[in-house]
Amino acid sequence: MTENLEIFGREFEVTDHLRDYVTKKVAKLDRHLDAIEQIRVDLGFVKAARSAADRYVAQMTVTGKGFILRSEERSDDIRTAMDAALEKLSRQIDRLKNKRKRGRGDGKSAAEAGPDETVLEIEGEVEEPPMIVRRKMFDLIPMAEEEAIEQMKLLGHDNFFVFYNVKASAVCVLYRRRDGTYGLIEPRIR
Repeated sequence: MTENLEIFGREFEVTDHLRDYVTKKVAKLDRHLDAIEQIRVDLGFVKAARSAADRYVAQMTVTGKGFILRSEERSDDIRTAMDAALEKLSRQIDRLKNKRKRGRGDGKSAAEAGPDETVLEIEGEVEEPPMIVRRKMFDLIPMAEEEAIEQMKLLGHDNFFVFYNVKASAVCVLYRRRDGTYGLIEPRIR
């Protein structure tokens, strides 16, 4: 499992002692979930934090077949932030395992429910192109709307979640409304 572990530092030097500490702590995740393919740990220091208690940041992203889990915690000590992020991730893993026990109801896995690959192309003409400062690529996993809501909660995304909707056979955007309910954007090609 440690061969699938990546540790990065942002404005922060990751010492060998800290790397060993993180490796030892993350190795315990195998006990909870054996389908983990990759773990990424980002450790950072934020000079401009409003509070001294929020200066150290530990962010963990765990990917596996059919799931992505993410946690981020801040503290005045990098080890405390790391432990808190790991605890949050453990709770997410427990929720994921309970969700898997309930199942889809149709006997199919999420990968079998829809096509293997989906590509979304967006074309637009703008007089002056906006500056793109960050690009993110991710794998779309076919899932039902209920699963998308659960995945949105597991990832800690508060605003929106992009997924391949097996019912609509299209890429959809799930978003949280101001009143706490959810909205769904189902694009159509004209």
